[in-house]
Amino acid sequence: MPEPVNLAQKLSLFSEHWSPKIVAAYNGNDVIVVKVKGEFVWHSHPETDDFFLVLKGRLTIRMREGDVTLGPGELYVVPKGVEHCPVAEEETHLLLIEPAGTPNTGDPETAVVKEKI
Repeated sequence: MPEPVNLAQKLSLFSEHWSPKIVAAYNGNDVIVVKVKGEFVWHSHPETDDFFLVLKGRLTIRMREGDVTLGPGELYVVPKGVEHCPVAEEETHLLLIEPAGTPNTGDPETAVVKEKI
């Protein structure tokens, strides 16, 4: 019998920041959880939008045109090709949805390898 994905349980399995974990897949997309704290790198995704949903904490997505700040239950989609830099002053838990194989930095050479949990 299929089991539901418990996001809190999946997030309890790791402690490292900026290390995305794949928890499900659908229609060629990965559903990912990640813990973040501090500032990530400025980057863009030329081929896809970037979906962020805050589960816990606060996230500011810096963009050249202005910042967007998200709290629990809020989401934002960065349009493809828009340069952005996610920043979390406190540990923040996110749900991301992106096409399978999308590099988190926008560049396969510098991207973290995503692990399935």
